[in-house]
Amino acid sequence: MSTAYWIVAGTLALFYSYAGTLKVIRSREQLRPMMTWVDRVPLPALRALGAVEILGATGLMLPPLTGTAPWTASAAAIGFVVLQTGAIAVHLTGEDRRITLNVGLAATAAVTAWLATRL
Repeated sequence: MSTAYWIVAGTLALFYSYAGTLKVIRSREQLRPMMTWVDRVPLPALRALGAVEILGATGLMLPPLTGTAPWTASAAAIGFVVLQTGAIAVHLTGEDRRITLNVGLAATAAVTAWLATRL
């Protein structure tokens, strides 16, 4: 079970580390081609979202690695499920109706939360 957690959580953490870093360091113009919704969100909120994604990715990896407060890995994964639920709502209320990635990320985060309880 531990190997499955590290594979799934590691993949999720890599994705969110990358996506969060892009949101923190890139301009709106640079993000627009891959994230059409960025014009609907204030820039400070976009930066905060990126920081939350980076912190969540850290929460998936660091606690199980150190053995300190391992329950936070489950909390981080559940947080990503909530985050993707909000992302789906943002996509469906705007022009961009592509939610396949968001549904996949929510499902992966749910599996990660379940696996984290078995560490």
